Amino acid sequence: MKIGIVSNLYPPDARGGAELVAQRVADALYERGHEVFVLTTQPFEGVRSLFPRIRERTLEAVYRFYPCNFYYLRHDRSIPFFVRILWHLIDLVGVCGRRAMAQVIQDEDPDVIITHNLKGIGVSIGSEIQRQGIPHIHTLHDVQLSIPSGLLIVGEEQSWLNRSFLRRWYEAGVRREMGTPQLVLSPSRFLADFYQQRGLFAHTRMEILPNPLPPDGIGKRGTRMARRTQFLYVGQLESHKGVMQLFDALDQVGDDIELHIAGEGSLSEIVAQRAQRDPRIYFHGFVSLKHLIRLLQSTDAVVIPSICYENSPTVIYESFLVGVPVIASDVGGIPELIEEGVTGLLVKPDDARELAHAMETIHEQRDQWWEKSQLIRDRAQPYSIKVYVDRLESLIKEIV
Repeated sequence: MKIGIVSNLYPPDARGGAELVAQRVADALYERGHEVFVLTTQPFEGVRSLFPRIRERTLEAVYRFYPCNFYYLRHDRSIPFFVRILWHLIDLVGVCGRRAMAQVIQDEDPDVIITHNLKGIGVSIGSEIQRQGIPHIHTLHDVQLSIPSGLLIVGEEQSWLNRSFLRRWYEAGVRREMGTPQLVLSPSRFLADFYQQRGLFAHTRMEILPNPLPPDGIGKRGTRMARRTQFLYVGQLESHKGVMQLFDALDQVGDDIELHIAGEGSLSEIVAQRAQRDPRIYFHGFVSLKHLIRLLQSTDAVVIPSICYENSPTVIYESFLVGVPVIASDVGGIPELIEEGVTGLLVKPDDARELAHAMETIHEQRDQWWEKSQLIRDRAQPYSIKVYVDRLESLIKEIV
């Protein structure tokens, strides 16, 4: 079977878990014997970059092109607000994305296309796939089809922007341009309910399919060696990820705790400065999956202090694969993954005192938590890439 994957970003150009999920699924489908190709974006590199062409072949062929818009998706942090609004309007209609999708469909003649995040490549790619008569599966990753930024901050649910006609108008545009996929996959019950309550995908079959673990070739952790209790934060270094709240919590714990931070973002300079002033903080910058696994194998717990509604963070799956417990905000789809007191601890979002207490709890019981490594790994088995692709293939056969 020939399967197309569409994602606004695709490794090595990635900034979040959605792109990693897209790649894991593409690789696994290829290894099952399917023909797989990917359509994604790239920065502007002259007129040729406006047209999709195969830029690399790993396991799958990867088509890249630059969508005609004001700026490339990864350059949005420094763009003025009113320019971003216009960017979202152009992206919603997505003439370049539609054209690129039509060309690749003509070249590849796929049996089914699975779309992931479409912001930045063109929301209307959905309706173009359906217009071409190709079975379409869409995978949800966040709230970006309702809130263009993809961020719903805790405590701002009833803000003027979230309650305004602009959001309803945008959602109406998404319904029109996305069309009606044959199937929508949601990694969490939270996100499925969120969209259905907003009237999106009301007439589409919705399936809950948690994100897959990385391919498992990783042994369990050995004997604990570190003198101090080690915590690890992995992810975007942005305010909505709770990075500043994490620093506030660290200020409330003792010197027997150290914090490792891996990632990049607009707060990178602030994080680097804090690491210079505080010998308990180690800043690793962006790390590869191989490097991340090494960090996880020596970590006592991963910390996810998000103050936004998360869907199903991939770092939780990666932590469980190694056998590491997770301290995370009790918000969005996170509670669906963490079993309190068994695989981790849940804390109130935006509450540095409660986060500090959870870190102290892990510190005081670190040997007991370390002994749970195999139990945590066992709890992660339902999220294996094999389980995911088995279910995905079954769903594909039902609609193709």
